Amino acid sequence: MTESVRRAGDASPEQRLPEWDGDHLDSRATADPEPELLGVDPAELADEDLIREMHSLHRTRLDTLRYAADSALANHLRRTAELETEYLARHPGREVDPSRLRDA
Repeated sequence: MTESVRRAGDASPEQRLPEWDGDHLDSRATADPEPELLGVDPAELADEDLIREMHSLHRTRLDTLRYAADSALANHLRRTAELETEYLARHPGREVDPSRLRDA
């Protein structure tokens, strides 16, 4: 079995960011940010725009995780959560590709 390369003192991005609260960003830490930095409310986006925004975030994910400042990573995490939550709310019965399922 391979040993983890993470040292005991190393923290994940989620652990380093004070606004991270397990499954979501804590709204108390991001209260009153400048409105123009938040982006368009996902509920106001057309399906095509919502998908385009998610593509953009996923395309930049690795670079943001590796090289961006903690505040940029926090914004990226928040925005990704907002957009993906909206997508799942619109498509609760989304199609699941059987080839992506693990055999039990």
